[in-house]
Amino acid sequence: MKCTDEEDRKLREQIALFRYGLIADLLHLPAGKNGLYKKLAEKAERDHVIPGTLRTRVAAETMRDWLTRYRQGGFDALMPKVRCDQGQARAIPQEIADQLLCWKEEKRDLTVPLLITKAASILPEGLTLAPATVHRLLSRHGLMKKAPGEPTSNDRRRFAFDKAGQLWMSDVMHGPSVLVEGRKRRKAYLLALLDDATRLVPHAAFALSENTAAFLPVLQHGIRRRGLCTRLYVDNGAVYRSHHLSLVCAKLGVTLIHARPYAPQGKGKIERFFRTVRMQLLPILSEKDTESLEAINRKLWAWIEGEYHQSPHKGLDGETPADRWARSCDEVKMPGAELGDLFLFEQKRKVARDRTVSLQGVVYEVDAALVGETVTLRFEPARLGHPLQVWHRGRQVQQAKRVDVYANCFVKRDRGTLSASAPPEPPPAALRLRDFDPKAGA
Repeated sequence: MKCTDEEDRKLREQIALFRYGLIADLLHLPAGKNGLYKKLAEKAERDHVIPGTLRTRVAAETMRDWLTRYRQGGFDALMPKVRCDQGQARAIPQEIADQLLCWKEEKRDLTVPLLITKAASILPEGLTLAPATVHRLLSRHGLMKKAPGEPTSNDRRRFAFDKAGQLWMSDVMHGPSVLVEGRKRRKAYLLALLDDATRLVPHAAFALSENTAAFLPVLQHGIRRRGLCTRLYVDNGAVYRSHHLSLVCAKLGVTLIHARPYAPQGKGKIERFFRTVRMQLLPILSEKDTESLEAINRKLWAWIEGEYHQSPHKGLDGETPADRWARSCDEVKMPGAELGDLFLFEQKRKVARDRTVSLQGVVYEVDAALVGETVTLRFEPARLGHPLQVWHRGRQVQQAKRVDVYANCFVKRDRGTLSASAPPEPPPAALRLRDFDPKAGA
């Protein structure tokens, strides 16, 4: 094992200190005391500044493992281990992987050794490609020939729908970091929809997380722009496994299809779109393009509409996605006016005595008649702070707005309550200060 330099040692110490800081308040919980998993889950929901990475979340099971390691080996057990193969390439850089996949797709009879030889001219200095690593890369994308003895029941066939809207597929790509609120950089995730028959992108957007709340606005915008799809083909990630997404698709009449585990070949078309994004869009992003989510999404859509949709596509026999869509979209149905309501999230709240409800840290004011009642709030997670729907006993009763505490200083209240328009009555004359005689009653 090679010795690490001083900079690497300090980084490992910072990582260990970060890990200890997360578990320090849990180390002295009495044995058998309930509540550990709840505390770990709460920590897992928060964003953290993690040394040495752009990730901001830590899984509950990871923190539980740190607890065990600390109890067995102390602080040193929290330090990342030094790899025996430090200084050697452990993975293929994304741009090299994309190029290897392109070569293999163009010429399927290229063997792994031939691909490695072909890639020698574009490899960074000091990087070598292991045949096993290249083989795994090609296998994950379904580009290796069927191995001898593989069961015939493992039936994979190319498929393509004839009409636009018959099948959309969706996936998530890890993107560049963007500036958030002008302060710090966070990794962005590209959530995209792709129409199978035309390779057209109904909608795509960068977001700061890869969850259902980030994906649903993408799906909603895609439907508004390009109409309803018949099927939605997704993987088994948590973003696509939510009850709310299943409910939305059921209400829209969209069949939600999940890919088989460990069978990514069915998503090859959207993977190729992501590869095009990495090879053609990401290299031309400027610092100004990543100064905010809005800026990078403007650049993304200018590229999609201006270049990707207008470029001849090999999978469409040289036709452009825009032309193929125009030729095959005659059966696409547009959504109704109630589309937005179908995507709203719901949470129940009990109205407090000051006629307010709190939702993810934002306080809303509701009608005084609802004090003490349990109401259902329907809202868009991406637009917290905007007016939301308040439902009570199966019907919408109002649109609640965020509390304006300053404006409430001037609202007329009931008699006996301080207000600017109805000041409290003065006390009886017998109790006025100027009439009080300290000697009286002495």
